[in-house]
Amino acid sequence: MNRLHNKVAIVTGAASGIGKAITALFLKEGAKVVATDKQVKQLELMATEFSDYHLQLMFKYVDLNNGAEIEELVDDAISHFGGLDILVNNAGIMDHFESVAELSNETWHQIMKVNLEAPFRLMRKSLGFFLTRQSGNIINIASIGGIQAGRAGAAYTTSKFGLIGLTKNTGYLYAKSGIRCNAIAPGAVKTNITDRIDFEAISPLANERIMGGVSMNPRIAEPEEIASIALFLATDDSKFINAATVVADGGWIAY
Repeated sequence: MNRLHNKVAIVTGAASGIGKAITALFLKEGAKVVATDKQVKQLELMATEFSDYHLQLMFKYVDLNNGAEIEELVDDAISHFGGLDILVNNAGIMDHFESVAELSNETWHQIMKVNLEAPFRLMRKSLGFFLTRQSGNIINIASIGGIQAGRAGAAYTTSKFGLIGLTKNTGYLYAKSGIRCNAIAPGAVKTNITDRIDFEAISPLANERIMGGVSMNPRIAEPEEIASIALFLATDDSKFINAATVVADGGWIAY
């Protein structure tokens, strides 16, 4: 308990799934959390559910397609809680398993904006503060789709490969500045990320080349199982882990 006492964290995509589980665990461990999402109703439900933590918790509606709102998020967190120690880039959206030939410009840009550009913007803004303190911790929620190329469509796969590359570059370059940056690469997790997918409309190519591997997945994780890894990376228990990607997929990519 209290492993994050008085630490200030931003968690994106906090209203459900992995983000909600991370928020709950960080609060339990004494952190002050800025919980962000674009799902207003779900944030309102969280406010009721987490009312016991109202002094530690700030809710912030943020559209990750909006650069100005991303910039304001970090400023508001620092202003409200007096600092920032941890950034968790959790929010993300899935593609529809489209191959390059099937992929529209609109889907490509939407996936990149949320899954890669928004974390980049938040990291850049947060680093401006971290560098003044020579201290900071960034945790990016990537995917085994950023390690193995046959788990999703071209857009999602590229965004997560990019996020892992960004993680490694950032962790390495700022290692002597007291700043760490790591990624978690989950396998299948019980979240709503696939809610937008019309599985009946998936192309024959995706069904043949991608869906066949789903049967090799040992099991689906609970969001809390990923949150416990985020907690480990957020504490000094992991202080020598930097620019790393922690795979949490129950052994799926071993096949």
